[in-house]
Amino acid sequence: MGRTPPDSLPGSELEINVQPRRHHHHNHPPPLPSPPRPYRPFKKWFPWLVPLIILANIGLFAYVMYVNDCPTNSEKCFGSDFLGRFAFQSLHENPLLGPSADTLRKLGALEVEKVVKDHQVWRLFSCMWLHAGVFHVAANMVSLLCVGIRLEQEFGFVKIGLLYILSGVGGSLASALFVRMTISVGASGALFGLLGAMLSELLTNWTIYENKLLEFSPM
Repeated sequence: MGRTPPDSLPGSELEINVQPRRHHHHNHPPPLPSPPRPYRPFKKWFPWLVPLIILANIGLFAYVMYVNDCPTNSEKCFGSDFLGRFAFQSLHENPLLGPSADTLRKLGALEVEKVVKDHQVWRLFSCMWLHAGVFHVAANMVSLLCVGIRLEQEFGFVKIGLLYILSGVGGSLASALFVRMTISVGASGALFGLLGAMLSELLTNWTIYENKLLEFSPM
């Protein structure tokens, strides 16, 4: 009888350990994402219309004060010693440091009676270029500078010019409806139109602005 190998004996088990091949792989870290490009939601236009409107308002206010000529037409003036013809009406009459109501009325202030009875519709447009005093014109022009420059850079002078005029006339119509007993002057209606446009643009493009509080700062 031949001998049976030990591995072939009944009940014996053969264990074979297979060592896997080692592959030398170098795990490289994933590449860092490139920084996002700064998003520019609009093409910047060169703003020239808004500065021109500001200069026009300041120039017209100086012209109104020249026509007012407080030392000649009034007994009490403020600053006549150093301002001469450009002196303001007394603080009791006009605390905003400006002309008299008669001068504003003569140069185009909004007065409902003249618009309705005398058909002077042009006053709806002219009143938005007049201001009651230094504080009035200064507040409006600073606001226009903060809001208008940004909007003109974004939308261009044509759209902003039309919006400014239409908003100003719309404000004059609202003033004529609700303020009937006094005259009205100022560019507040036009400014509110620009503010409304700016707020609408911010809310529409809210998600694309990184510093949202900074975008609200001009308002």
